[in-house]
Amino acid sequence: MLKAAGRGARWAGKHGSRGARWAADRGEELWDRVPRDDIREYLDDARTSIQRTVEEELADLRKSIRRQRRKLGL
Repeated sequence: MLKAAGRGARWAGKHGSRGARWAADRGEELWDRVPRDDIREYLDDARTSIQRTVEEELADLRKSIRRQRRKLGL
């Protein structure tokens, strides 16, 4: 579905005002085809994954800093 929208947008961009008119006429129809729920779910999963990774990296960094401080006698 999105491939077709991309082709349409590319065509609209190449054809100037005629293309803009085409995009305006079909924009709502194309927007209705966008799987917003799937995109939202994908973004939520990505945020969760990123957050987990950042938390793990911070924990590892804190451990490393503690080790270095111990090593330096601080």
